[in-house]
Amino acid sequence: MTATAFAIAITSVLLNAAAQLFLKAGTNVVGTVSFGGADTMQTLMQIARVPWFWAGFTCYGISLFTWIATLSRAPVSVAYPLLSIGYVVNALIAYWLFGESLTVQKIVGIGFIVIGVVLLSWNFSK
Repeated sequence: MTATAFAIAITSVLLNAAAQLFLKAGTNVVGTVSFGGADTMQTLMQIARVPWFWAGFTCYGISLFTWIATLSRAPVSVAYPLLSIGYVVNALIAYWLFGESLTVQKIVGIGFIVIGVVLLSWNFSK
């Protein structure tokens, strides 16, 4: 994977992670969200009024285009594992911003994810 492809891929991963965090911030404002019932339209209207959701939607939209650019430059078998970095970013930032737990089990899991991404990237770069 070239440096350009890697940079675009990381940008896409970080935008996707930001989208998740923005959507979580939105749900912190509106509370529990349910779809499919009689209140679906009210729920959609409530979501439409919260800027955090719009920030999340925007990040998702941009990440879609950056991901397409990534896939045009790198094999999917190399690029796709990089998405796992989003799990690491989200766990750490959710701990910091939202006070979510960061247990030993999560830290070990994050370590395995990082090791896995490094091994996959190293293996395919040869």
